[in-house]
Amino acid sequence: MDDPSMSQTSTADYYASIPVFRGFSRLMEPQLYKPLPDDWMIGTADIVDSTKAIAEGRYKAVNMAGAAVIAAVTNALEGREFPFVFGGDGASFAVGPADVTAAREALAATATWVREDLGLSMRIALVPVREIRAQGSDVSVARYGPSANLSYAMFAGGGLGWAEAAMKRGAFAVTPAPPGTQPDLSGLSCRFELMPSSRGLILSVLVLPAAGADTQAYRKVIEDIIALTERSPDAGRPVPAGGPVLQWPPQGLGYEVRAARGGPLFARWVRVIGRTLFVYAVIRFGISIGGFVPRLYTQQVVENSDFRKYDDALRMILDCTEELAQELERRLSDAAAQGIVRYGLHRQGAAMMTCFTPSAIRPDHVHFIDGAQGGYASAATALKAAVA
Repeated sequence: MDDPSMSQTSTADYYASIPVFRGFSRLMEPQLYKPLPDDWMIGTADIVDSTKAIAEGRYKAVNMAGAAVIAAVTNALEGREFPFVFGGDGASFAVGPADVTAAREALAATATWVREDLGLSMRIALVPVREIRAQGSDVSVARYGPSANLSYAMFAGGGLGWAEAAMKRGAFAVTPAPPGTQPDLSGLSCRFELMPSSRGLILSVLVLPAAGADTQAYRKVIEDIIALTERSPDAGRPVPAGGPVLQWPPQGLGYEVRAARGGPLFARWVRVIGRTLFVYAVIRFGISIGGFVPRLYTQQVVENSDFRKYDDALRMILDCTEELAQELERRLSDAAAQGIVRYGLHRQGAAMMTCFTPSAIRPDHVHFIDGAQGGYASAATALKAAVA
């Protein structure tokens, strides 16, 4: 195993040294994960009272805030690769020492933008990996490739959960930027329409190890759940095979205007309206232009969708039947009764997509999936209620 105390100054080089694995069923293989160096930092962010915001129907705003963290840090690092994970109402990431200052400034600016432009309060923190290890947890990272186009980070070791809990206690807090500060959110959008279930319901799944759970027993439960969802015709990705519906004006137009930089609000409205109308026409009529091929882009949107992940917890957004949802719940309930897992499920009628596309002609654009009526945040609420 690599020595996690080894100093690494290049976030991108260290992350790129981790081999990409294919096949989500391999998720729990320990050899896929590489420990982060001690001198790295874990960035974490979440929306305060996200449950209340979701109850008010502000799903898109909550998801936009979480994805904004990833967009802002990516742009601040000038596109250099780094491990991150989208959690619905927040996000987590890891950076090496050379990128900490840029990441801190991006986090601080994002928290200010979320408060001023989305009307939400965001907690933000940067937690040293060295401190996480000193408290008995760890942070290891794997790279899962859902397609040949890109990879997503998977996190293990309990460190992300420890960092999030520390943030909620007020530890390692990052001070938001001064009023009026705006992060660079170029490429962030939520233009596609909601994606209704084709099998009966959209199920948000959240599974964590129970306190003191046997590692092998937990691994077996996770592998069992993944096998069930992959082998059954009653479950699949929530993104339609032909891609999500794009209409104009898009549902998320106002959020994209708020994310735009430069000039007064009216000028941004004009600019974004023109840009989204142009993109709609190009995709609607299949016009290839400047290296952009609409059919290929739509195929990549489907392949690149981030509908399942692992960040010390298994998270999935599934399009499935009620019968399969009940079978999942039965298996998870049995595992919870044995003291192996804690879990939360949330049923809804549709999924939603928030996109980060720094370049439409590159294949590595990312598309974050969540449930459209509560999603991961509501699954987390169900988990907390079950534990209580």
